[in-house]
Amino acid sequence: MQIPKFTAKKCLNYLRLEYNSQNRCLPQLYSSITMNKATLLVIEGKHADHPAFAAALRNKGYEVELVSSGNQALARLEGSFDPDAIVVNAASLRTSGKRICQSLREKTQNLPILLILDPDREKNDAKANATTKANVNAKATTTTNTNANIVLSLPFTIQKLVNRIRHLLPGDGKNYIHAGLIRLDMENRTVRCLGKQTRLTPRLMRLLKILLDHRGELVERRALFSQVWETEYTEDMRTLDVHISWLRRAIEADSGNPKLLKTVRGVGYRLDV
Repeated sequence: MQIPKFTAKKCLNYLRLEYNSQNRCLPQLYSSITMNKATLLVIEGKHADHPAFAAALRNKGYEVELVSSGNQALARLEGSFDPDAIVVNAASLRTSGKRICQSLREKTQNLPILLILDPDREKNDAKANATTKANVNAKATTTTNTNANIVLSLPFTIQKLVNRIRHLLPGDGKNYIHAGLIRLDMENRTVRCLGKQTRLTPRLMRLLKILLDHRGELVERRALFSQVWETEYTEDMRTLDVHISWLRRAIEADSGNPKLLKTVRGVGYRLDV
């Protein structure tokens, strides 16, 4: 018997069809395959004399939101869009990118930024601003004076860019769950949501992990308490309510008016992401 060959895309389509036709519990499996795909906000111009990277990054498996200016990037960050990292292709914008990075850093303190520079422009800027104490070349541009986490100067390969981006991602892409607006880094016990990053206790991380595994589903309080605290005693679960409150502070814009982690009164909790 000849075993048919399946590509990854065909497998995902098959899972979708199985779930739609038989209503099996496959959406969690499908989500677990796709939820680790990182989301990038790429600021890039369209000048033909400089390389563009947005399309190549999409081909590498990243979710790419492309904008053509710093103002457009800030507008996207004002909404619910919460990328894993920002790529500023200053070379394609024919600018140093420093003001863009400064504006982005003022908007979000924890979001990693990668800046791409044109070394020829840097040399020209250095000559124009040269003094007896400051006569620099392209290599003098550092992460310190640009507000970027990583600075790359052209030329370089797309693989080098991908490798640098991986270093910016939570947990370097390992033990990392990305579902909706929530990024849980289990290796470093941190969660990032809505532009803020919070370090979690081991119990809070376990609580969030279970809710993420059952996102969109109602999880009963007793079952949740039993799994997180690894006990069959569920008579007093007030500590669960306290931990839910702490978790909301980490992932909600307003913990007093939760939009993601909701209480189903008298039954349990549901994480909508």
